[in-house]
Amino acid sequence: MTPTDDLFAAMRAHVVEALAALLPELPPENFARVLVEPPRDAAHGDMATNAAMVVAKAAKLAPPKLAASLCEKLSALPMVVSATPAGPGFVNIKLADGFVRGVVPAVLAAGPAYGDGPKREGGPVNVEYVSANPTGPMHVGHCRGAVVGDALALLLRKAGFDVTREYYVNDAGAQVLALAYAAYWRYLQALGTTMTEEDYAAATPSGLQYRGDYLVPVGVALRQIFKDTLSGPGATPADPSLWLDTVRDFTVEAMMAAIREDLAALGVQHDIFVSERQVVSEGWLEKAEATLTAKELIYTGVLEPPKGKTPDDWEPRPQVLFRATQFGDDVDRPLRKSDGSGTYFANDVANHLAKIDRGFPQLVQVWGADHGGYVKRMQAAVAALSDRKVSLDVVLTQIVHVMKNGEPVRMSKRAGTYITLRDLIDEVGKDAVRFTMLTRKADAQMEFDLDKVVEQSRDNPVFYVQYAHARCRSVLRQAGDPALADLASAPLDSLSDPAELALIRRMAGWPRTVEAAAVAREPHRIAFFLQDLASDFHVLWNRGRDDSTLRFIRAEEPEATKARLALVAATATILRSGLAVMGVEPVEEMR
Repeated sequence: MTPTDDLFAAMRAHVVEALAALLPELPPENFARVLVEPPRDAAHGDMATNAAMVVAKAAKLAPPKLAASLCEKLSALPMVVSATPAGPGFVNIKLADGFVRGVVPAVLAAGPAYGDGPKREGGPVNVEYVSANPTGPMHVGHCRGAVVGDALALLLRKAGFDVTREYYVNDAGAQVLALAYAAYWRYLQALGTTMTEEDYAAATPSGLQYRGDYLVPVGVALRQIFKDTLSGPGATPADPSLWLDTVRDFTVEAMMAAIREDLAALGVQHDIFVSERQVVSEGWLEKAEATLTAKELIYTGVLEPPKGKTPDDWEPRPQVLFRATQFGDDVDRPLRKSDGSGTYFANDVANHLAKIDRGFPQLVQVWGADHGGYVKRMQAAVAALSDRKVSLDVVLTQIVHVMKNGEPVRMSKRAGTYITLRDLIDEVGKDAVRFTMLTRKADAQMEFDLDKVVEQSRDNPVFYVQYAHARCRSVLRQAGDPALADLASAPLDSLSDPAELALIRRMAGWPRTVEAAAVAREPHRIAFFLQDLASDFHVLWNRGRDDSTLRFIRAEEPEATKARLALVAATATILRSGLAVMGVEPVEEMR
């Protein structure tokens, strides 16, 4: 193990090597579940391993006895100060301070690439997020999924995965049809129609009376481009044959243009946009049915009544069903309704087959929590279509409650009934929105307090992390912005204060944090890590205010100054790296 390695990964290699020496009769696969992680209590050391516990059964030894033998092996390593057994078979490990200091030049040598994972085998990962219906402005409900998905894609790339970021445009179905009717009504208004809103409602099919003031500009644009050609004889909401396709396509494109602008304002990017209508028109539903039929996974049957339904409420009817229960779902799922038309689920099955056909062995999708009941059926479909060769991971995001002055914010000036994404960005800025959305696990509800996210205090994690980076940059500017390569060669023996060593030990955990967060699909772990790193740096900064010997720049101690500047530069490097994963710009100074 060298100081340039990820310390946790390197120590795991040493633990496995020690186990292999103690138990030469065991094949390597017995060591697959060995972990090396930070201990729950930092007072126990720098690392802890479960090695003895997970190997003891195969070795036919008591875990405490194996742990004691493992401690003897590990204690002989030059970089280990102590290895002690704990509990039912854990081993706590403390590293030598001199070895831990080697993290600093490793960070400086790697720069932003410190913590990058190795290139992953097994093909690209498709990360689908946002995928909002193109029926209006993006609102705060879409915002969290957009940020989580974008940060997750950035995190997976940091961890070494080849990632394609996808937006699936839900431009088929009743909601888009309703959008077209509403846009046509606004078009008629732009032409000066005498048709009242009541007339429009009466002429529009039931359930398609969709309204939105933001469609007024779309109606005006339709008039400017198509003049009155869409309102000729017979062209009414009651007879859409002369206008529906034109108005629908135009309106969807207008809504998607607005959505792209909103996403760009949030710093969210996608590599590809896939149209649901195109997926359907290309015959992917029929291909999916043919695939499942060939595997004898489709049949015609009658589903049991849903929970809560009485016999009087339930009308059994034959439907084309997918044997989802063979792949872990609770019930089989309909692909076609009794009238032969495809279900909403069927279109999603088609979309996932198209993804599989494009060569993605790993699918990751970010959905709203209200779609939680949909997870099992889609995972069952992906498993069936791919013969269990393709995985589907779903990250659920809970709702966000926006607060101001201690009260819920319920109304948007632009949308009228909800808070738009632009409202949020205009109020507090892109970076505050992105960072705050990642300060809690995605499936936990959160309050977005408009006052707190702009508050300059320790209680505001956005400010707290940005302030740490600004302080780092202030120190380095004061020192003339020394070259990282020069700082990387600085002797570090003078970094001996507990606060200095605590900061270095925190930095040592960055590669492991990236790996663990990527595997768990949890980008909020990056925000947590940055808050902890910022806290360690602020502690050190405050120590220097109270103890002049710990100040970063001391003209009378050039070697110690250089060592501390190296520490500051390494801290700034990891703060920038973590903020980049979150899609947040680091600040040079606080204003």
